[in-house]
Amino acid sequence: HEDNADITLSCAPVGESRASEYGLVKFDSSGRVVQFSEKPKGDDLEAMKVDTSFLNFAIDDPAKYPYIASMGVYVFKRDVLLNLLKSRYAELHDFGSEILPRALHDHNVQAYVFTDYWEDIGTIRSFFDANMALCEQPPKFEFYDPKTPFFTSPRYLPPTKSDKCRIKEAIISHGCFLRECKIEHSIIGVRSRLNSGSELKNAMMMGADSYETEDEISRLMSEGKVPIGVGENTKISNCIIDMNARIGRDVVISNKEGVQEADRPEEGYYIRSGIVVIQKNATIKDGTVV
Repeated sequence: HEDNADITLSCAPVGESRASEYGLVKFDSSGRVVQFSEKPKGDDLEAMKVDTSFLNFAIDDPAKYPYIASMGVYVFKRDVLLNLLKSRYAELHDFGSEILPRALHDHNVQAYVFTDYWEDIGTIRSFFDANMALCEQPPKFEFYDPKTPFFTSPRYLPPTKSDKCRIKEAIISHGCFLRECKIEHSIIGVRSRLNSGSELKNAMMMGADSYETEDEISRLMSEGKVPIGVGENTKISNCIIDMNARIGRDVVISNKEGVQEADRPEEGYYIRSGIVVIQKNATIKDGTVV
């Protein structure tokens, strides 16, 4: 507002390893953005390096974050936005790669540098890592800060029920049935069922949309089918389990071979960046090894 910006670009400092995943910016001493480069590689990436020592006040070691990335959050003056979309750049489609780089030349685009917690979860790996980081002590992001309470949609579910379980560094959602299982550094979503002898480590289990009754579960098992949840003596690690997945007994999901990428939709899973992703509504049969 003070800078009379037509467009304000929220930005965050990023390190070498992930810089090429973002739109990177350079700005002058007044904060005006003078260059914008979408996901640059090689020499183009090197050219976007900036001296981030001005962030000393907020970051322990600014030298580890030699790039400034666009967070994909933009604030426009209303008439500027309408003008861009209706007339000037009507044929363009993407803000990051098309509209913003052009707008720099005709408009006052200012950078707002954000130095608190921020994660872009645009890849399976970053989504997984950001969720796993919530299990750490202390976490990088705090759900339980009384000054900034975090509300979720009310589901009116009963509390979670656990029987003879070992649970360490975990977040357990409402309405789960945990029976003689071991959970470590994992997130367990609503209405999850884990049966005796099952073990989850570094896993994100999304949960289920509905419950199956004890009768339904017995019937499914007598027919050789798999109920929703995780079966007996199943061991799972480094895995995302999407909603309503049915994982049988004596299954091992550990990606022991260290496969980085694989597509096995007919078997109910994918592997992305070494993380096994069990598909929504998938069935993993008893004794399967992934």
